[in-house]
Amino acid sequence: MLAAKPSRMNPIRRSLIAALAALGLAPAAGLAQGAVRRVAWFGVGSPDTELPYLDALRASLGELGWQEGRNLQIQNYRSTRAPEDFEAIVGRIVEGRPEVVVCQEFATLAMQRYAPGLPVVFGFSGDPVEANLVRTLARPGTSFTGMSYLASALVGKRIEFLKEALPGIRRIAILARPQHPGEHREREASEEAARKLGVAVSYFPILNIEEIEPAFKAMQEAKVDALVVFPDFIMFMNRQKLARLALEARLPAISGWSSFAESGMLFNYGPNLRDIYRELATYVDRILRGAKPHELPVEFPRTIELIVNLRTARTLGLKVPQPILVRADRVIE
Repeated sequence: MLAAKPSRMNPIRRSLIAALAALGLAPAAGLAQGAVRRVAWFGVGSPDTELPYLDALRASLGELGWQEGRNLQIQNYRSTRAPEDFEAIVGRIVEGRPEVVVCQEFATLAMQRYAPGLPVVFGFSGDPVEANLVRTLARPGTSFTGMSYLASALVGKRIEFLKEALPGIRRIAILARPQHPGEHREREASEEAARKLGVAVSYFPILNIEEIEPAFKAMQEAKVDALVVFPDFIMFMNRQKLARLALEARLPAISGWSSFAESGMLFNYGPNLRDIYRELATYVDRILRGAKPHELPVEFPRTIELIVNLRTARTLGLKVPQPILVRADRVIE
């Protein structure tokens, strides 16, 4: 629960606390037969990047019997100035009295900070335990549950894939944010995979976006042959800049979300995010039917996608091996 001295509390925070208190005293919403159930969507970024995932959630909810305008209302909230507008958005979410909030990535941490008592279903790229969202993956024990994109096995597979696609590489750069929950495990898995392949690793941590360009200059000085970007919200928001800098540095780059390859990186190998949000609909369905978030285990992605950006390959003067192209789920021409 939020705590602050009334004399120092800003109006947004005061109204948020009042709304939370009212929510706690009110009867459970939507329990009456035939009532329209309320679900909030808390997205981050521009509408074009958010919409495919919201559409995937809607479609899957429809298959489970939840139809907007009949028995379901989806309240759509989006942050375009994260994290500056998070507190105000969470205040509006609480005032809307949803029965469950579906959070996209970084917005989960905003719900944890400003309204930890609301049921939340998340798609989160970090380690939910390390981020204190849940106590354990098997039994969250909090009002949060959902799916984590973080899978150490996938990180190692990206290194293996880079070596297969580009057999001549000898040193790989890792660009990562050490403050991202679970990043240290991603790094350990990457270094272990690289050791087995006889590939050296140079680690370039960044604490803020101003350190991105200096990191690329350091990569060139280190004479790395390829780049692995650990995906998270901050990297996602700067994906076009990262792709441009990688091209300028003549570095084949790989990350873990499709939008990185779509923005110009050479490869993507990671979870299919649309499928994740389809899966999140099953969590929403179960909560609306009476399940509690603390009882629903956190799961990991079930489907992986490989994307090859041939435009980038041509710009870099690289020929992607045919077996790689055959295995690709999508090729960007």
